[in-house]
Amino acid sequence: MPVRRLRAGALAGCAALAVGLLPLGATAQAAGPAGLPDPSRTVLGAGDGWGSAEGGVTGGSDADRAHTYTVTDRAGLVAALNDQDPTPKIIKIRGTVDVNTDDAGRVLGCADYAVDGYTIEDYLAAYDPEVWGWETEPEGPVEDARHASQLAQRERVRLSVGSNTTIIGEGRDARLLGASLSVQNAENVIIRNLTLEDAADCFPSWDPTDGQYGNWNSEYDAIELRGARHVWIDHNTFTDGRNPDSGLPHYFGRLYQQHDGLLDIVRGTDLVTVSWNVFREHDKTMIIGNGDGAGADDRGRLRITLHHNLFHNVNERAPRVRFGQVDVYNNHYRQDAGGRFGYSWGVGFESRLVAEHNAFTLARGTTPDRVIRPFNDGQSLSAGNNWFNGRPVDLIAAYHATGPARTVGEDAGWTPELRTRVDHPAAVPVLVGLYAGSGRLIG
Repeated sequence: MPVRRLRAGALAGCAALAVGLLPLGATAQAAGPAGLPDPSRTVLGAGDGWGSAEGGVTGGSDADRAHTYTVTDRAGLVAALNDQDPTPKIIKIRGTVDVNTDDAGRVLGCADYAVDGYTIEDYLAAYDPEVWGWETEPEGPVEDARHASQLAQRERVRLSVGSNTTIIGEGRDARLLGASLSVQNAENVIIRNLTLEDAADCFPSWDPTDGQYGNWNSEYDAIELRGARHVWIDHNTFTDGRNPDSGLPHYFGRLYQQHDGLLDIVRGTDLVTVSWNVFREHDKTMIIGNGDGAGADDRGRLRITLHHNLFHNVNERAPRVRFGQVDVYNNHYRQDAGGRFGYSWGVGFESRLVAEHNAFTLARGTTPDRVIRPFNDGQSLSAGNNWFNGRPVDLIAAYHATGPARTVGEDAGWTPELRTRVDHPAAVPVLVGLYAGSGRLIG
């Protein structure tokens, strides 16, 4: 795949260049008002990442009028999803849909989900490591009440998406608030032009055995793909929004983390393209393959493409990969001063990650060796032609120059072919800044 050339000295002209380089790969299938393309019937274009292989992704583009919905609240969204009915359907989301609402539309807070007398004060008193200890996970009536409360919230916020579905935001301000979209054992799904904000778990669990100091663990990803096939995630904005981790308290010396992943791709999911999205202000951003022992489901699957996405102020997992044959190109990684930054690319068990032509704009003092983190010995990745703070850099050499305990090989063992175009990494920050995220959909 040829790279669009850009002289290093021509960065001042990037904005002008970007205006002529609109996002490619989408194919409009029908016209809307005034003859304009109807984005709700757009399908993934040929050659646009792994999602386009083996039949591609058409979502609900064949939906008839009876299965084309415009929804403005949780009840309408649940009715349109229709318990994972596989009939082709288009679901247009208008305005803000808050899923933490009851059937009458009343907004629900965490206290509304609490059952069996659960309170965080009782939980902290019962499982304080100075009382409970560090060797055993919480159990007993207080933990049972926490789990029951979590299930009560889950019933409202986790929404299952069936096969042959397009979910798309209308206009520039469509937002799903508090939702966790679950695409499980379904195929041919498109999710576009949405802001997915604050998929927060009101009832995280404490695990004193998780790591050296214990951890709080939460449920709910903004989108989870589990056993899914042929999925296109495009022009969305993922964020903790109103409820950032930075505003959450610490208990037992650890962050009381109410957010899990923004986009998790696990358990045999295959043939996915993730394009022109914004992932912002989050910790555990994206995991591809969620366990070293999941080879029966994941080996030979998890073929995923990530291109032209913005990862802004995310701490880690952008992505972390196990097993998958994953192509990560033309993404922009941006970190502001003062933000947490652990790593970007997690190289895990049997991963085959190709990460090329990406741009990093990280805070002063953040060195390029921190981009890569191998989690197992003997792993490899391909990482050519990446730029770091305006200059080309060999990220694998930078990692090895620090003398780490684990080395990482320089060849993922395969060459991506499903790329509609490759932009020069010097132009990527401008392109992604102009066109990525919700409200910026073209066709």
